[in-house]
Amino acid sequence: QKSIKTMTAAAATSNTTGGGASPPSPSSDDPNARYTFNDAALATLRKSSPWKDDPSYFQSTAISPSAVMKMMTHCHSGVEKGVKKGGNPIEVMGLLLGRPDPNTPKTLVVTDVFPLPIEGFETRVIADDGDVINHMIALGESLETTRKEKFMGWYHSHPFDVGIHSHCFLSQTDISTQLQWQRAEDPHGNPFLAIVVDPLRSLAKGHPELKAFRAYPPEYTNPIPNQCPDGSIIHEEQLRLEKWGSCSSAYYELEVEYFMSTGARNVLSLLNRNFLWMRALGSSAMCEKEARGRYPERVEKVAKKISKLDPQSGSGSGGSGGGG
Repeated sequence: QKSIKTMTAAAATSNTTGGGASPPSPSSDDPNARYTFNDAALATLRKSSPWKDDPSYFQSTAISPSAVMKMMTHCHSGVEKGVKKGGNPIEVMGLLLGRPDPNTPKTLVVTDVFPLPIEGFETRVIADDGDVINHMIALGESLETTRKEKFMGWYHSHPFDVGIHSHCFLSQTDISTQLQWQRAEDPHGNPFLAIVVDPLRSLAKGHPELKAFRAYPPEYTNPIPNQCPDGSIIHEEQLRLEKWGSCSSAYYELEVEYFMSTGARNVLSLLNRNFLWMRALGSSAMCEKEARGRYPERVEKVAKKISKLDPQSGSGSGGSGGGG
């Protein structure tokens, strides 16, 4: 059976950048900066491809709210589908749409995502080659006429049982897939990104649990022994294996940030101000640190009130019993 990269590369063709005059480069301090870019500056960055000479060139990724929502919804649907069938949650996969950012060159911007008709279990993804390729070709042709970004990454879920550590890591199969994508796309000015989502932990924690990664070239040797993808040093092999899988030295983690336009922020602020009941229903007071700290004090006060009422209750109970 063909690898994921072989199945989808045929459709992951480069989208042409629209013509016309390039807009001025937006300021990096502008909250709307991630939503636009200078065509000429991006073309220059793609041509120079500084990431080819630095195995850990990219340091962060910026993800749009719609991309996060679509990823989480897709990954949660895999969980529900597997459980409804009476089995384990199903692993799903999709592609990322975006670009490197000319204003912050070491950041990869993810503007949208597209689920793929691929399902699997654990770290091995199963797909119907013909369906995937046809789907990707149709999607690629559609995007060429409507979007300036390219397919620049892939995401998939690790829907494993909630444990002490997150399941956001790259398995050996994932590393192989990511390396094939990077070899095919990086030299042509399109650096490829991998995102792993832990849907069950996301549900348990109440926030998106996802991480972004890039693979090191096979010939690269990390000069720092026992360094993990997040830069930490873990000397205990078993602990490294639990947190980062068996290939912890073969890839590194990028910092994840989320960006939102001014208009979206204003709408969210309005909703929070005018409909505070949504925030109240969506949170648990006992999960807040302040509430946990005052909990013993409140219990003690209630206990004192009960102790004062107890003799009266006993007397009332006794009187009632005596009259019976």
